[in-house]
Amino acid sequence: MAKTRTKYVCQQCGGEQNKWMGKCPDCGAWNTLEETIELPQSPAQQRRQVTVGNAVASQGTQIPIVLPNVKPLIQARISLGYPEMNRVLGGGLVPGSLLLIGGEPGIGKSTLLLQVCGAVAKEAGSVLYVSGEESVEQVKMRAERLDITGEQLYLLSAIDLDVITEAIHRLKPALVVVDSIQTLLASHITSAPGSISQVRECTLQLMQLAKNTHIPIFIIGHVTKEGTVAGPKALEHIVDAVLYLEGERYHSYRLLRGVKNRFGATHEVGVFEMHGEGLIEVPNPSAVFLADRSAGASGSAVVVSMEGTRPLLVEVQTLATPSNFGHPRCTTNGIEHNRLLMLIAVLTKRVCLSIGHHDVYANVVGGFTLEEPSIDLGVAAAIASSYREKAIPPDMALVGEVGLSGELRAVSRLSLRVREAAKLGFKRCIVPAAGRSTRVRAELEEAGLPGDFKVLTASSLAVALEVSFNQT
Repeated sequence: MAKTRTKYVCQQCGGEQNKWMGKCPDCGAWNTLEETIELPQSPAQQRRQVTVGNAVASQGTQIPIVLPNVKPLIQARISLGYPEMNRVLGGGLVPGSLLLIGGEPGIGKSTLLLQVCGAVAKEAGSVLYVSGEESVEQVKMRAERLDITGEQLYLLSAIDLDVITEAIHRLKPALVVVDSIQTLLASHITSAPGSISQVRECTLQLMQLAKNTHIPIFIIGHVTKEGTVAGPKALEHIVDAVLYLEGERYHSYRLLRGVKNRFGATHEVGVFEMHGEGLIEVPNPSAVFLADRSAGASGSAVVVSMEGTRPLLVEVQTLATPSNFGHPRCTTNGIEHNRLLMLIAVLTKRVCLSIGHHDVYANVVGGFTLEEPSIDLGVAAAIASSYREKAIPPDMALVGEVGLSGELRAVSRLSLRVREAAKLGFKRCIVPAAGRSTRVRAELEEAGLPGDFKVLTASSLAVALEVSFNQT
């Protein structure tokens, strides 16, 4: 009789070791080896594994087709019923695509996809919602709370991949949602659900199923403590699109960010607001983020950040206060910590502001996370405003990347940013002088800006601060 064997599997790369190690020798990740008990395979499982291997081998012997002879997909993109989500996916769901959505526990992943299932079931036909974590009765309770009738919405509580595959072949739905990939179990693999081998194998089989049947499949993935999708990094390479649902636990706004998309632009963002009846779209997020802004307060600035193809105006608040201890603190929320330290160093060295003995706090209003370098000018101006106790004009927006020499670097899609600021009622916008080339000037003229809107230029951070504080 075969004996069970204990091994340690890396949760990042899938490497196997005979004993536990603090650092994986294959990928170099720390504290990723987890103990796994390998059970002996039964004869039925061995036959199943041989059958799967033969099926893959037979698929690999298909004859290559020359590009002009490939028939295009007849089906158009499937609308999800939510323009914000269609924007993130590049216009809707592509038939046969495999999509992965991740996010913190309780952020609203299952709620959002259940709402999508209800909308697609009304327009495109039958939809299959597979839950490996809840019973069908529990899913129905959530559907009733969201006011989803779902005459064409089918529920299935299962974790066996063979059962799910059979249900998909029998029902032939317009959309499939699997919640979640960490609960699925491939019968020919002996490891437990959620392990590296199970997650990788189940995702590969779902990918083949989506391509062969032209049925789009959504899979929900758990996230690690760092905020990334749990499992091997190869999981994100297998799927066609990777989405993250972000947001602060104590804020009502949720952001659906596209990290990878083979059929559209990446880093698109859709904004939702959590209510008792589910997630509600926010069609104009810039106006929402600036709704509670107090005019005339020091340490506040409005930045224009490009999220995909959409410009967003967000308020950045900073506070510079003398430190009572020997080591000043630098705390940030929504802005990269190292980026904030660099801006403080530039203000100290190039603008001659003595911020070295001050505690600096920075916050992005609304729980939004900004990563684009074009927000540098706004963040630096907010810090200088708090330090000098001088307010930035409330009708002014700031755009520009700050270099280590204190210069302002050009940013992309300047005309879209300025046009969005003018649409929301701003009267002035400071932009880098390096971006005022003939082409950019022509774009600004074609943008149709109001006659009273002023585009102010600055070549350096010091000049930009002088311009912003001297405006009345």
